Amino acid sequence: MTSGVNLDPYGDLYAARTRGMTASEIRALFAVASRPEVVSLAGGMPFTAALPLDAVGAAVADLIATRGPTALQYGSGQGDPELRELICTVMALEGIVASPDDVVVTVGSQQALDLVTRIFCDPGDVILAEAPSYVGALGTFAAYQTEVVHVPMDDAGLIPEALSAALVALAEAGRRAKFLYTVPNFHNPAGVSLSRERRDVVVDIASKHNILILEDNPYGLLGFDGDPEPALRARTGDGILYLGSFSKTFAPGLRVGWVLAPHSVRDKLVLAAEAAVLCPPNFTQFVVADYLRTQPWQDQVKVFRELYRERRDAMLDALTQQFPAGASWTRPAGGFYTWVTLPPGLDAKEMLPRAVTARVAYVPGTAFYADDQGGSQLRLSYCFPEPDRIREGVRRLAGVIEAEQELRATFGPGVAPHDGPHSAADAPAPDLA
Repeated sequence: MTSGVNLDPYGDLYAARTRGMTASEIRALFAVASRPEVVSLAGGMPFTAALPLDAVGAAVADLIATRGPTALQYGSGQGDPELRELICTVMALEGIVASPDDVVVTVGSQQALDLVTRIFCDPGDVILAEAPSYVGALGTFAAYQTEVVHVPMDDAGLIPEALSAALVALAEAGRRAKFLYTVPNFHNPAGVSLSRERRDVVVDIASKHNILILEDNPYGLLGFDGDPEPALRARTGDGILYLGSFSKTFAPGLRVGWVLAPHSVRDKLVLAAEAAVLCPPNFTQFVVADYLRTQPWQDQVKVFRELYRERRDAMLDALTQQFPAGASWTRPAGGFYTWVTLPPGLDAKEMLPRAVTARVAYVPGTAFYADDQGGSQLRLSYCFPEPDRIREGVRRLAGVIEAEQELRATFGPGVAPHDGPHSAADAPAPDLA
């Protein structure tokens, strides 16, 4: 390769915002994590095989037979009216009283994140987000050239005192945050939930400082202990935008999510959505609406809850039995993830190529921060692999950690040789012979 040659002939034409667009560490993992010999504890893929696929298939066939021309036609920029009514019944399970008029259907909740950031944020604006935070949100915020200020969490979720301190520091610097982005239930990636005692406090702090809350709640119905916790949006209709999704409770491949927003904000969201995609797909909206109307979907959510509980238990048991001293992890009460802190001196990103060579994959903690934190942390997902596969993956990862500790002890911190590939994407397929 010739040094100094610009391999992209369009490089000088791109908008400045593209400088913040980088491939996530999760996407880079998919190529290797999808190999059958690798136990992937990386991606947060729902176990869609547990769905009643025969019933879903029959409903789709009936939809095409009876309403095909409408299902395959353009629709409303705000979303199908029937689906928006059904979405309100779903949110009611978390204590939210809402009007279908204030619901905007989106192409997954990821588009909802994009739309909200688009209508509220200019380049250089500040967004508050938990530390760590969902990698997809951080990618969106970076694409709009915002500045993310992280707010610490503990086992009870976002720390209110840290939120207040961050807001005061911004005010003293003559700046304000546009909104607080939070995943209060079964956090991705941390696996913790905002305690009931803190919820009112966080809402009050945001109101006092006149900042919006962007409540992202894809996992709220997937708790393992009791009824769903009332959403932040259930406490007030002012100043909170609620994001929901059917990706975790039905099927991510349909890409159906939504935003519940104050009425004036809703109008801006619809205009932004129409500019982006004209309208969300009628077909997938009709499939979701038929599923909610005709299938025992709440019973199916219970099936998912028990399935994920079993897998969570397998992971926590394996971590307790296999991981070396000095490691720690969260104990999620729902959702898909646990958050691991490695023994002192280890770096999760540096260790990843060795892990892939050992046929196990995870996501390094640095993916979930906007400021290069998280070197000693990693996310493990238990939603997709079978319990025995989870135990085997944890066993392999424990061996990698112990080998890394031995190398550090032999060669000293920061100089342990990595004779494997330089990145997970470079890792060769392990030889099973």
